[in-house]
Amino acid sequence: MLTCRFFSAGHGCTDAVSQSPPNPPVCMVIFMFFLINARAQHCIWYGECGESQVPGKKYNCNYTGPALPLPEEGHEHEDLLELLGFDYGNRSLCCDVQQLKTLKASLELPLQFLSRCPACFFNLMNLFCELTCSPRQSLFLNGTDFSPYPPDQHNVVKVSYYIGQTFANAMYNACRDVQAPSSNVRALSLLCGQDASHCTPTNWIEYMFDTNNGQTPFAIKPIFTDVPEAGFSPMTNTTYGCTDILEDGSGPCSCQDCSQSCGPKPVPPPQPPPWTILGMDGMSVVMWITYVVFLLSFVGGVVGAWCYRRRTVMSEYGPILDSNNHSVNKDPTGMDASCCERFGERFENALRILFTSWGSFCVRRPLVVILASIVLVAACSSGLIYMHVTTDPVELWSSPSSQARQEKEYFDTHFGPFFRTEQLIITTPLVPDPPYSPYPIGDDVPFGAPLRKDVLHQVLDFQTDIENLEATYQGERVTLKDICLTPLAPYNSNCTILSVLNYYQNSHDVLDHTTTDGFWTTADYHSHFLYCVSAPASLNDTTPLHDPCMGTFGGPVFPWLILGGYDATNYNNATALVITFPVNNYHNDTKKLGKALAWEKEFIDFVKNYSNPNLTIAFSSERSIEDEINRESESDISTILVSYIIMFVYISLALGHIQSCRRVLVDSKISLGIAGILIVLSSVICSLGVFSYIGIPLTLIVIEVIPFLVLAVGVDNIFIIVQTYQRDERMPQEELHQQIGRILGDVAPSMFLSSFSETVAFFLGGLSSMPAVRTFSLFAGLAVFIDFILQISCFISLLGLDIKRQESNRLDILCCVKLSEGQEEKSDGFLFRFFKKVYAPFILKEWVRPLVVAVFVGVLSFSIAVINKVEVGLDQTLSMPDDSYVLDYFGNMSEFLHTGPPVYFVVEEGHDYLTMEGQNSVCGGVGCNNNSLVLQVYTASLISSYTKIGFTPSSWLDDYFDWIKPQSGCCRYYNGTGAFCNASVENTTCVNCRPMTQSGKQRPTGQDFMRFLPMFLSDNPNPKCGKGGHASYSAGVDLIGNDTNVGATYFMTYHTILKTSADFIDAMKKARNLADNITDTMGLQGTSYRVFPYSVFYVFYEQYLTIVFDTAFNLSVSLGAIFLVSTVLLGFEVWSAVLVSLTIAMILVNMFGVMWLWGISLNAVSLVNLVMSCGISVEFCSHIVRAFSISTKTTRVERAEEALAHMGSSVFSGITLTKFGGILILALSKSQIFQIFYFRMYLAIVLLGATHGLIFLPVLLSYVGPSVNKAKVQAAHSRFVGTEREHLLNF
Repeated sequence: MLTCRFFSAGHGCTDAVSQSPPNPPVCMVIFMFFLINARAQHCIWYGECGESQVPGKKYNCNYTGPALPLPEEGHEHEDLLELLGFDYGNRSLCCDVQQLKTLKASLELPLQFLSRCPACFFNLMNLFCELTCSPRQSLFLNGTDFSPYPPDQHNVVKVSYYIGQTFANAMYNACRDVQAPSSNVRALSLLCGQDASHCTPTNWIEYMFDTNNGQTPFAIKPIFTDVPEAGFSPMTNTTYGCTDILEDGSGPCSCQDCSQSCGPKPVPPPQPPPWTILGMDGMSVVMWITYVVFLLSFVGGVVGAWCYRRRTVMSEYGPILDSNNHSVNKDPTGMDASCCERFGERFENALRILFTSWGSFCVRRPLVVILASIVLVAACSSGLIYMHVTTDPVELWSSPSSQARQEKEYFDTHFGPFFRTEQLIITTPLVPDPPYSPYPIGDDVPFGAPLRKDVLHQVLDFQTDIENLEATYQGERVTLKDICLTPLAPYNSNCTILSVLNYYQNSHDVLDHTTTDGFWTTADYHSHFLYCVSAPASLNDTTPLHDPCMGTFGGPVFPWLILGGYDATNYNNATALVITFPVNNYHNDTKKLGKALAWEKEFIDFVKNYSNPNLTIAFSSERSIEDEINRESESDISTILVSYIIMFVYISLALGHIQSCRRVLVDSKISLGIAGILIVLSSVICSLGVFSYIGIPLTLIVIEVIPFLVLAVGVDNIFIIVQTYQRDERMPQEELHQQIGRILGDVAPSMFLSSFSETVAFFLGGLSSMPAVRTFSLFAGLAVFIDFILQISCFISLLGLDIKRQESNRLDILCCVKLSEGQEEKSDGFLFRFFKKVYAPFILKEWVRPLVVAVFVGVLSFSIAVINKVEVGLDQTLSMPDDSYVLDYFGNMSEFLHTGPPVYFVVEEGHDYLTMEGQNSVCGGVGCNNNSLVLQVYTASLISSYTKIGFTPSSWLDDYFDWIKPQSGCCRYYNGTGAFCNASVENTTCVNCRPMTQSGKQRPTGQDFMRFLPMFLSDNPNPKCGKGGHASYSAGVDLIGNDTNVGATYFMTYHTILKTSADFIDAMKKARNLADNITDTMGLQGTSYRVFPYSVFYVFYEQYLTIVFDTAFNLSVSLGAIFLVSTVLLGFEVWSAVLVSLTIAMILVNMFGVMWLWGISLNAVSLVNLVMSCGISVEFCSHIVRAFSISTKTTRVERAEEALAHMGSSVFSGITLTKFGGILILALSKSQIFQIFYFRMYLAIVLLGATHGLIFLPVLLSYVGPSVNKAKVQAAHSRFVGTEREHLLNF
């Protein structure tokens, strides 16, 4: 049976045997019709004659006779006909074997890209086969120009080709969506002379028939018509749509190559609407209603209580404030204490006795204690010799057990680490040139100013200077070639440079290359640019220039990677040039990494000092961010030092209680203050040393934050001890060591409560999966605990010595100088008197307390309303100093770039690529599953605004299938040795890898698949085969088992441009969702492998996927620890612990309110500060609550007033004033991250802690504080009655 594929149905042959004879008269008419037609049909050429003006091409010989049969001998033409889609038979054609060879060579490149869609390629073959060989050429071809070819023949120089418009439209519709996987563009961009979006049926065919494309040997003028014209009938052969099945059984084109196969375009799901009530934010409305209800209830309760009190004429506070309406100190023996109260009192007394004895010992044996403390500090701090500070962002922000970290390790292990990036964004202040006018016709094309030729020449000089940079590392010379990415090495050692200049082969001569017709410029750098941006993988721009677009490194240079500031795909409007130098990364080779770092330093210095008035350059290197952070830390050292000096000076001066001007140098505590500061710093050093012993690396956060934290905790305790002594009177017969022991017995339980609560809270914070938070918590917990140990030992001994100095009238610091004896009256300090006489009574006035509650609950309500509005992430610009060059780069990146980071969809080792089922679940071509990996990523790219997937993925599997087809001519081997034979090699011993049979044209499976895959991965692209996979895929396919199987592989695409932290987080989240869906549809559940996405930024931004949970977990654990420790150390007074925890929780919630108001985002840095604020808040609250719990006053108001008077002044002077001065200095820092995350948050921590601890908490205790512990009252009564301290019972 013979089917003439290049005939239309009206002219085709049918099998006479299979048809019954028609009616004789009808048969006669048909016979006469075909006879007349046969006489009218003839050739217009046959064979090849003279050399064409197109290099390497020949004209066809003019011939107007009938078609001639192909020679019977030999089989070469049979293979050619089979290759081109002909069914060989006794056919006479208008072409000879040489013309068939020429046709095959001309169609090799389109075949490689369009054969992915059989219908598309079949239609294209129809167009060219009818043109070249049809025995009825004269029906639709008209020779219009000829030239003599000696001796007696003529060349066909120009023809008109009548083509049905319907045919042209159908061919275009079948081909318009076909993809070129390695280039991430549509194939028509490579074959239409312009971007596929501007390609039409007519301009595509016109371009293919234009001699300027370098492939067409003579001018062919296509005339599109569906009706006969000028005596010629258009070629209207049968066409196939991309959804049709061909006669040879070829299936319909895939969704990726045929949008009609996809069904409706996916629509992104609508964004969930914000929660609103009556058009207002739902959370705000709920909190307003809640606050109003609370306020009304509270005011009603206060007014009702006031009225009740007035009616019963009772004590001002008694009825609502305490169940006891009599003084517990007047008749304590009559009170019946509960079991819990007695247990709590015994625990409290045990602590008092323990600390009293210890304090007495420290004063009696100061040298022993001080020496032991020095030995302890020395032993711990000696671990600093093992200290290691990690600045690697991966180690700092990503847990080794996190998903992103494990995926990064997998990617690095199988494909090598992601390359280092050196990038420049170049703009110019010059104005654009006048629009470019294409030759011979065409609309004017405007070009952006950076695409002026003079600017490009200057940029090329600049780029060349960078290529020639030399650095020195350990005495060795380092150049870019030593470290750059060279995908085709060792065959091609050129560095990968992603630059528009690579369209011109990084050559001034190619940039200046022009062609003319004697009068007009027919092609220049403009036309070459316009072609290359639409076909970046082309090795021949098919303009009269015939220059390659492929980069000198052997790979394509995509326009969206090298241009910026354009609109849509109008790359000619670019307002910025982007130059990227990918550099090899070496995680496990310190020497090679050192070379890369050395060259990068030279690169940074060169670009910083480069000056050209016509070029504005923003740039960044792989090491830039880390360098700038280190520079920022160094520049802020002076600011931090000034901050600490201010705090040190304040502490040294404020500790002293000056009785008179005469005794200033005697009563001052400068030396004791310095000693206290040294103790605080020693505790920090000990913590660093201990963990350095263990091998836990330090981070900058630990170094910057922990001294601040420990200073707050330690200074508070120092002030409490010293000021308690200054207010105390030594009893008769009581020695100094007994007095200090007694004082320590009173205050140490409170210090122990706060310090141990913080220690436990911080150590539990070490459960965090975030390395920065975990490291900070461990170091902080140990530092706080060691600080407490040193304060109740070494500092107590030093205090005893200082008191002896003071009592002997010796000067502070100059202790050898003694002042003359004189009588001085002892008095309370100003701050204590202020708190006792003015502040505490005012805050606890009956009309003030409701206002305090109303204000603080209102602020709490506001903070709860905005807590979900705090942004998550860290703007990378904040990590840079104000004067950093990287800030300009970030700004230009957001303004000009159109493409985000590459993303790789990795198929882990275990997938079976050797079976048809395994291939179909991954590939994107004919016969592949509609939900395959490639097609799902492709579908995601159609809604890029939602998925953040910007482009069709590159697919090594699909390109391998196209490469291995016998029609492509790419896959060949030497018949004798079996070694690979590149398509560009002319050698008769090279044969196709697969036979030109129906089975040979099918996809390879089994060992046949693996036999040729290594050849594909080593094949470099060339003009005869653009599908070689060396440059594009050699790093993306991991061959295992001595090249007998395929291990892990990846399919690469790009994210859309990502500008904010929210964009990066959303992109990672969407990519993971897509990969999970691919894993499910591939049926990989329960297998040992899966599909996952990987991009270089995932490891940094993964923390933000769980930052809200991590924050809630860490703060909840800390609060829980504080509650439990407070419960135990307050003598099992649960309600006291509840009030401490409640106040700290309010401080933390209000911190979120401040973060929202002040634009502070939630990230690891702010989370560390929140954990720290939880610890510092204990200092503000626990001392007040414990003082309240042990007070023996009658009413809650009196007890709150006593607690505030005694502890409030120490807390205020110890933490608030100490920190306030130091924090204000941080506002002068050049570092944005210091200004925002340290100055703003530290200031908020201190102010919120002070206001809640010194204003709200006393008021809260006056309303709902725990009842007096009767056992403690009885114990105090028994201790004080009959002694000199009996008056304290009635303070």
